Amino acid sequence: MNRPQFRDILAAVDEASDLELRVQAGPTPGAVTLTLDRPHRKNALTPGLVQRLGRALDDLIVDSNVRVFILRGAGGAFCSGADLNTITKAQGDEVGERIDEFHHLIRTIVYAPQPVIAVVDGPAVGFGADLALSCDLRVFSSNGYLEEGFVKVGLMPDGGGTYFMPRFAGARAFEYLALGTRLPAAHCAELGIANWVIPDDQLDAFVQECSGELCRAAPLAMRNIKAAVRAHDRAQLGSVLASEKAGQSQLLASEDFQEGVRAFLEKRAPHFSGR
Repeated sequence: MNRPQFRDILAAVDEASDLELRVQAGPTPGAVTLTLDRPHRKNALTPGLVQRLGRALDDLIVDSNVRVFILRGAGGAFCSGADLNTITKAQGDEVGERIDEFHHLIRTIVYAPQPVIAVVDGPAVGFGADLALSCDLRVFSSNGYLEEGFVKVGLMPDGGGTYFMPRFAGARAFEYLALGTRLPAAHCAELGIANWVIPDDQLDAFVQECSGELCRAAPLAMRNIKAAVRAHDRAQLGSVLASEKAGQSQLLASEDFQEGVRAFLEKRAPHFSGR
């Protein structure tokens, strides 16, 4: 049986997508761009969007003609994390299932043989921050920023943030996670989170240039370099995600989380009780 060709797989994935996720070939041959397209919510992730993004990656990583993935958001935002309007509706076993779906995205990016570039234009907040940190390369616009803001609604990082942030920020990782500190693009560059910070009007051209260079590189060498560089991540990530899932499941059932969401929606400071 003949293997499906890259264009056939891409067409099938794109046909199954809806307006919340755009899957496109390019901007250079061998590159695939996946765009989160909920700009009215700063590309906050619903369960359906998480599932569709996961399926798109699963379908495309098996094709050797795909040399690089580009993950970005529409409308001047990368991703503002999980959509609080949907996450608060999860009950019982569904909570764990939703976390597993988010974790599947992180694992897929880390284990994908192809490099994954995150284009951070505007906010990468909450799980959006973890999603960017999980990628192999990060291109920030001058307006890009990263914020592990889980604590502000009574939660903890749950996309590998407690693993990725210490690798970049060292002794300051707890500070950034515990205070939900906003890290502007320039500071992300100092920490090594941002590989490049590019002026807004040059961002697309730079992404095209960067992805083109990766696509033209020797594919077997590229895959083996990624496997070697990310070997430690792959060995450690499972236990980290399991720990984050256990902690987050407890926090999602807390009164503090409910208060955090209410305060966020009402645009006021939360009053946490420790229950």
